[in-house]
Amino acid sequence: MLVKWVEQYKPLQGGCLCGEVRYEIQSNPLSVCRCHCVSCRKATGSAGVVWAIVAKADFRLLGAAPREYMSSTGVTRSFCPRCGSSLTYATTDQPDTIDVSVATLDHPELLTPTAECWLSDALPWEPIDPVLAHFAQDTP
Repeated sequence: MLVKWVEQYKPLQGGCLCGEVRYEIQSNPLSVCRCHCVSCRKATGSAGVVWAIVAKADFRLLGAAPREYMSSTGVTRSFCPRCGSSLTYATTDQPDTIDVSVATLDHPELLTPTAECWLSDALPWEPIDPVLAHFAQDTP
């Protein structure tokens, strides 16, 4: 099951470590994927990151605006200017969606990844979930 959508948590809310940047997601994510690419690893300081891909129209900032960084051509990542928490990933290839770091949700346990991508970049010691769909690079 992609989302254990519980009415009391709708809309989903989240934010950075210090609480300065807050956001909400108004609808179910389109997908939830764990990424192992080098760029995500370096941006988050983690071996992999789980992203909830949501319609941009359903994503709204509630607190201070995050800072943005173009991490590669056509890719913009956002983070809290105060504490540095990595929050979102957006690409010009998919202008109607934004990826939100599931770990920054107030209730990340409500979203479960259904796929792992960029396994070609995965660290050799990082466990891969055999139940999820696997993609050597990006998801289709």
